[in-house]
Amino acid sequence: MSSPEIKIICVSNVYTRLMFFKDAGDVEQGHYHTYNHASLLSSGSVLCEILDDNNSVVTSKIFKAPDLIFIAHDSKHKFTSLEPNTVLACIHALRNEADDILSPEFLVNTRVVNTPDLFTLNLLSQSVSGSPLQPLTVLDNN
Repeated sequence: MSSPEIKIICVSNVYTRLMFFKDAGDVEQGHYHTYNHASLLSSGSVLCEILDDNNSVVTSKIFKAPDLIFIAHDSKHKFTSLEPNTVLACIHALRNEADDILSPEFLVNTRVVNTPDLFTLNLLSQSVSGSPLQPLTVLDNN
């Protein structure tokens, strides 16, 4: 059991996290978001489990590509590939620390840095008034 290979891209204010599960049984560990989001299953199949705070399974469902998976906000979810070469992409809007969706005009420059164990997405942005905002950095060690 391994974690999937990850690629991240940001276009406008849309964040996409592509996961390549090389082998059946590879697992994307349980995590949650404060917002609804979609996952696009483009090849293979996955077991999607919704977990409680003790990591016990509340509900689960098997999805087979091609399919779209809706993940409700505050739902801790985990994906396990059921066959080799499964591809799944989580897609959602970029948000600030207040959980507001960032407007595309705030994003001046987007750069994806890919290192073996760390993906850093640096978004350099400025407000409508012209006052610079601090760069937003998203770190992902999965």
